[in-house]
Amino acid sequence: MKASFAFVSLTLVFAAFSAFGAASGASADVRGIAQAVDDHYNRLRSLQAEFTELYRGNGMDRSESGTVWLKKPRKMRWEYRSPKEKLFLSDGQNAWFYVPGERQVRKEPFKKLEDLRSPLGLLLGRTKLEKELRGLSVALDVAPLAPRDVVLRGVPRGIEDRVRAILLEVTPEDRIARIILEGVDDATTEYRFSDEQENVPLANQRFEFEPPAGVETIEGDLGQ
Repeated sequence: MKASFAFVSLTLVFAAFSAFGAASGASADVRGIAQAVDDHYNRLRSLQAEFTELYRGNGMDRSESGTVWLKKPRKMRWEYRSPKEKLFLSDGQNAWFYVPGERQVRKEPFKKLEDLRSPLGLLLGRTKLEKELRGLSVALDVAPLAPRDVVLRGVPRGIEDRVRAILLEVTPEDRIARIILEGVDDATTEYRFSDEQENVPLANQRFEFEPPAGVETIEGDLGQ
């Protein structure tokens, strides 16, 4: 399976509201929510959170969890702990995928990365949701995880051949609570975030990777 649905990583986000007005009012609210989320994440330097990744499709139903760290610019570290250890890491220049105990590690230049976790790194860049997602609107047909959250839906630019839509749940504090990626193959990848810590001190060494002795580096597509 391609990494496009093997994981995440980012790109985008959110939800927040307890009621919705007429269509014209909802449209204005979407713009306000998107701007608030942009402002929130564009001021951050780093982010740490617990995550749960849920994949459904192609005859599979999988749940994984761990911790993610993000740091400007384009640095990410996804440590999967359950049900097995895995590591997805970007040092800003290259991305790595490694399963402890395996004899190979995969590496790819960040600019060529197609893994769906990579857009989450943009949250610590200069985020502009209305530009990243076409047709951004309130997803009235999707129930949020929390009553006061709002769910938005849009079509991601640049990966439309793989992702039909992205659902973003935003909290009243303009934080990411959940991201759902709907694939053109009807598979879905969902990320839920909790215990978020903003602007935590993160040394660059956390985002560096040195292959263990005896492990071969395979350069190219980070497929799984």
